[in-house]
Amino acid sequence: MSNLPNCPKCHSEYTYEDGNLLVCPMCAYEWTLNQEEETNDDKQIVKDAHGNILNDGDTVVIIKDLKVKGSSSVLKQGTKVKNIRLVDGDHDIDCKISGFGPMQLKSQFVKKV
Repeated sequence: MSNLPNCPKCHSEYTYEDGNLLVCPMCAYEWTLNQEEETNDDKQIVKDAHGNILNDGDTVVIIKDLKVKGSSSVLKQGTKVKNIRLVDGDHDIDCKISGFGPMQLKSQFVKKV
């Protein structure tokens, strides 16, 4: 069996070659091997409220009191959040806040330390 990459759209492992194209039978996406290498280089750039670029593992500080949906508690301004992880979506920071637990934050409400 050949060692073809997974589909970049749906991550299916059932890709096959059709001439110089790679094809995914699950979502019908077609791409070239060069295109696959270029998309791996393009990473999501997430910036904090002041325009600083955030990376996985950074420490940030919350710049505004944030109400927690579904709870009566509030995350206070100045709360330090260590070892963040960047994810795709509206809330682009995944973290664990000590004394509170796992949380997702929007990058527009934090600043890099």
